[in-house]
Amino acid sequence: MPIDPPSNIWTFARPPVDHPHDAWGLGADLEPGTLLAAYRLGLFPMRVDDDLIWWSPARRGVIRVDGFAPPRSLRRAARGFEIRIDSAFVAVVRECADPRRPHGWIDASFVAAYTRLHELGWAHSVEAWDDEGLAGGLYGVGNAGLFAAESMFHRRSGASKAALLGLVARLDAAGGARLLDVQWLTPHLSSLGAGEISRGEYHELLDDALLLPDAFES
Repeated sequence: MPIDPPSNIWTFARPPVDHPHDAWGLGADLEPGTLLAAYRLGLFPMRVDDDLIWWSPARRGVIRVDGFAPPRSLRRAARGFEIRIDSAFVAVVRECADPRRPHGWIDASFVAAYTRLHELGWAHSVEAWDDEGLAGGLYGVGNAGLFAAESMFHRRSGASKAALLGLVARLDAAGGARLLDVQWLTPHLSSLGAGEISRGEYHELLDDALLLPDAFES
C-alpha cells in the first residue's frame, strides 16, 4: 500500500483543454506531495535549462492497455528477457539519467525525487534481465489506474521493448480502463503501439483511471 506524503503546499490548476501551449506552469518543487498532485491533474515536470516546467501536452502520447495488440516486431524483439518489477529501481533511473544520452534532462534532483516516490510506493521500475544482468528497463509513477511513464533505457537490443510489454501485461492483468501515459508521441513510441489523443480526452481517461485500484499493490 503506497504511503501518502505530506500534502502539496503549492496551488495547482488543471489547464483548460484549449490552452494553446504544452507548457503550463513554472517553479514549485519535486517533493512527493507536489509530484502526486501534479500527476493527478495531468501534469508532469521537466527541466529546461535551470527552469522547472510543468507540462500538459495539447496532444498526449498514450498506449491503450485494454485490447493492446503489440506489433509483431515488438514481440520478436522482446523475446528472451526475464521481467522483474521494482528490483533495481535506482539503477534504472540512473541509467535513464546517463548524461551521455542524447537530449538528456534527468538530473540528480529528479533521481532523488523519484527515488523518494519509489520508497513511498508510488514510483515503479519494470526491468528486463538476461544472463548478463540488467539489460534494460523503464520507470514511472503509478497512481491508481494511471501509469505515467517517464523514461526507458537499454543496454541490450530489445530490452526496453521487453520492459514495455511487461508493463502493459501488468496493467492489463489489473483490469479496468488503465491509462499508460507516454507524454509526447514520437516515431519510436508509435512503432511500439502508442497513439495520440487530445488534452480533453486525456483528462477524461485520467479521471476514470484515478478511480481504479493500484496495479502495483501486491
